[in-house]
Amino acid sequence: MTSSTTSLPSSSDTAQRSGIVARWNRIADRLDRLVPHDLLALAVRVAIAAIFFLSGRTKVTGFLTVTDGAYELFRSEYKLPLVPPEIAAHLAAYAEHFFPLLLLLGLLTRLSALALVGMTLVIQLFVYPDAWPTHLSWTALLLYLVGRGGGALSADRVAGLR
Repeated sequence: MTSSTTSLPSSSDTAQRSGIVARWNRIADRLDRLVPHDLLALAVRVAIAAIFFLSGRTKVTGFLTVTDGAYELFRSEYKLPLVPPEIAAHLAAYAEHFFPLLLLLGLLTRLSALALVGMTLVIQLFVYPDAWPTHLSWTALLLYLVGRGGGALSADRVAGLR
């Protein structure tokens, strides 16, 4: 009969591991200072606002005149249940301009990001269900803003909003 022995980590193994962990944590602390929330929030606001704003620009001509092509898209490819295409085209075009503008300014950031999460869910469920990797990335960015806010470089902060 053989006995299996399990060796306990030696004190030098434990010390080495704790040294590696301490070193890693010091690096992580430096990265926290180099890439603070305020910088992340600004980058996320600009990135996600650009995606939605540029999509909105494809639906309009001039300032906010919805194009015939946008109406046709909402009649065929972007068809939504319960919402007439003419109304859906206007709602999408206006939302894709209004909420990104608020995000750029950092004004009502959490509310604007939440509105765009809702829009993303509608797109995912009713328009492009196979595009979940793209929609998941948008939602992750938007949820960061919903959860953490617009940061110090935002109109929210100037207004005393978190």
